[in-house]
Amino acid sequence: MIGLPTGTKVWIAAGATDMRRGFDGLASIVQTQLREDPFSGHVFVFRGRRGDRIKCLWWSGDGLCLFAKRLERGYFVWPQATSGTIWLSTAQLSMLLEGIDWRRPMRTSQPQHAA
Repeated sequence: MIGLPTGTKVWIAAGATDMRRGFDGLASIVQTQLREDPFSGHVFVFRGRRGDRIKCLWWSGDGLCLFAKRLERGYFVWPQATSGTIWLSTAQLSMLLEGIDWRRPMRTSQPQHAA
């Protein structure tokens, strides 16, 4: 993923989105349904109905960027809400993009000894 500037927020659009939408259609959703500014420099993430595709919309300062990903196996973990937005950290976005459950990340081991 492209490194995002410090202070960039990541917003997930709850519910399913029509993945046929492009730049203008997704920017319209950001403005009308999420009540946010698509040109704010924040990242807006949308998931398709089947759960194996996502699109991220981001204003880079001189143009809108649209990133898409399809998982070959599994699905992107999404909130149960059907409307509204949820804020993620950039670390949680990285987990989401890898198909990891970003809601309950668990370390694989705990340190046993300090030395």
